[in-house]
Amino acid sequence: MSNRPNPSDPNDSKAPRPAGSPGGWREALLERHRWMPFVLPLLVYMLAGSLEPTPEKAGGEAIGLAIPYAYYPWVYTAKLVLTGVVIALVFPAFRRFPFRVSGLSVVVGVVGIFVWVGLCSLEIETKVLAPFLDSIGLKGFIASGTRPGFDPLTELAAQPAAAWAFLVVRFLGLVAIVPLIEEVFYRGFLMRFVVQADWWEVPMGEANTAAVVLATVVPVLMHPAELLAAVVWFSMVTWMYLRTRNLWDCVVAHATTNLLLGAYVLYSGAWRFM
Repeated sequence: MSNRPNPSDPNDSKAPRPAGSPGGWREALLERHRWMPFVLPLLVYMLAGSLEPTPEKAGGEAIGLAIPYAYYPWVYTAKLVLTGVVIALVFPAFRRFPFRVSGLSVVVGVVGIFVWVGLCSLEIETKVLAPFLDSIGLKGFIASGTRPGFDPLTELAAQPAAAWAFLVVRFLGLVAIVPLIEEVFYRGFLMRFVVQADWWEVPMGEANTAAVVLATVVPVLMHPAELLAAVVWFSMVTWMYLRTRNLWDCVVAHATTNLLLGAYVLYSGAWRFM
């Protein structure tokens, strides 16, 4: 493969500034650790998220903590702040991707909300898959993906200002943070990593069979309680990615579905989706 700069790659689109120049240390860090912009934000988000409490389980039990459910807004907000700090650190890498968005991304995002809510509402995971998986030694796999389902309008009813403030934070995570960190990991790193050793030279939209399979399997493992919806939804986004060869289309589609999902939750009160 040619060693010429690849304009679609955040590490190759321009030469990094000298380490001693303003901001040069950051560019040098990102050049040295090419995986960092794609992996670190999601890794921090997930590690911090492991401390989140649910109605059935206190947060942080794995490390000896017992964070009560009432503290969920604080834990979630801290998780978002930490992730935001990491995004700010690696943001120059994202900025080097040419920003363009096609109308197809919005269409996929809108279709996606019907796919996600419709398939999740069937509850096939809990009614069919969970008993089967329990019988083969994978007990609790589906339940491990149950969302906290924190309803600030009920839990913080005595503090309406706090309730709405947290709702803004929750939507920020749902619509801005999650689509960005998940899609740059799936499309920017994972799908290219399995194509060749110098994965950062793989153009966006170029994939092999392993890349396409992993782009569905890994998100499914991260959304076990919505397994069927995850299979269909992430397959749709992968199809679009291969068609448009554009990372930002995936981010916008993801953000569109999540925005509509948040609106649906507010309208229906189905907080189990969040």
